[in-house]
Amino acid sequence: MSSNLRTLCTICGAGGASDFFKFDWKTQKWNLVVVMGAIIGGFIGANFLAIDTIVAINPDTVANLNSLGFSSAGQAYMPTELFDNAAFTDFKSLVILAIGGLLVGFGARYAGGCTSGHAISGLSNLQLPSLIAVIGFFAGGLAMVHFIFTLLF
Repeated sequence: MSSNLRTLCTICGAGGASDFFKFDWKTQKWNLVVVMGAIIGGFIGANFLAIDTIVAINPDTVANLNSLGFSSAGQAYMPTELFDNAAFTDFKSLVILAIGGLLVGFGARYAGGCTSGHAISGLSNLQLPSLIAVIGFFAGGLAMVHFIFTLLF
């Protein structure tokens, strides 16, 4: 999935800015179909197949999240404080989204694949680089939640 950004940038003409984007994107058309399928499948699953959107969370966790300002904890799978369309009108949220997106893109490129690619395909093939990448992804995620997340919100 992460390689689709390269394909989309190439389609939009980024080949003039960097040699990295100079390749025959038409050989990757099948990959774009996968992206469209993921988007359409996610929409169908969220809007037509979801029976109950309330998630069962431990009451202590709900109280802890409420104290951090997440009043929607226990009411929905994704907190509306983070995943609401209002995030696009708040400067702080836009900066966090932009920096986070750049870091995720850099990390996926630097690691030679995305988290799901390494965790599913790489680990099932017993590839040591994928194991190292997955450990790094988890360590980074844990560090983010425990040290940086509380500073941002």
